[in-house]
Amino acid sequence: MHSILRPAGALLAFVGGSPKLIVSVLLLALLFSFGSVGSAFVDTELAQPISVKTNQPPSMQHLLGTDSGGRDVLAVMVVGTPQTLRMGVLAGLIGVVFGVFLGLVSGFFGGPADRIISAVTDTMLTIPPLAILLVVAASVRAVSVDMMAVIIALLSWMNPARTIRAQVLSLRELPYVQMARVSGLSNFRIMLQELLPNVIPLAFASFVGAVSGAILSGMALEVLGLGPQNTPTLGMTIYWALLYAAFARGMWWWWGPPVLILVLLFIALFLMSAALDEVANPRLRQRS
Repeated sequence: MHSILRPAGALLAFVGGSPKLIVSVLLLALLFSFGSVGSAFVDTELAQPISVKTNQPPSMQHLLGTDSGGRDVLAVMVVGTPQTLRMGVLAGLIGVVFGVFLGLVSGFFGGPADRIISAVTDTMLTIPPLAILLVVAASVRAVSVDMMAVIIALLSWMNPARTIRAQVLSLRELPYVQMARVSGLSNFRIMLQELLPNVIPLAFASFVGAVSGAILSGMALEVLGLGPQNTPTLGMTIYWALLYAAFARGMWWWWGPPVLILVLLFIALFLMSAALDEVANPRLRQRS
């Protein structure tokens, strides 16, 4: 347990001295709290279709106006932002956990297990992910946010698996791992106690990248109309805006807020990824 807590403690200590990480955490906290805090001030029932007068510009009654479906855009943002974040985090978490497991097994055991896992990973990386996502999403009749997250997670594990495998291949030859073998520790305990703590920074960095990729993949599906039809998300808001020609009609309040939230989200994830790269890469940390 202590071996696992050491890298986590180093990561927490790094947070206090990294402006990038502080800014990214603040931005993500703001976005994550947008739903819970906003729901205390905004009637989320107005995010349902035909709940308000359509095509109204921003006013004191509707701060971000209304759309052609009779929804209050601010209410849609309050409901949809947490759903988009949930989808990205859930897909990234499933993909990274699976990828870290495969990377540990592949790198530590080598042999047939490594060859099989590497072959499957390399094969999956050569297949265009959007094509698979389109086929799978189009085959599912009713898509929910959680189902979209699982679908996207199926294609989010390959890069973490390759990254962790490469790190484990170098770690398994170090003296302390060899001493753990000689002392009689089981392979499972060696992976859990000796190898896993040393790949935690890489796993965190992979998780941030997986979340970004999952949100982008989800946006691609939603903008094409393959997202959850009955649940407001940022991607589906942009889809409805495109469907009803909000750009041509000058309804900036319909497409502008989701685009702004997505920009802030990807800035936060980029800053966090850059900061975590410094944790995982000593050369970057010394340079900064």
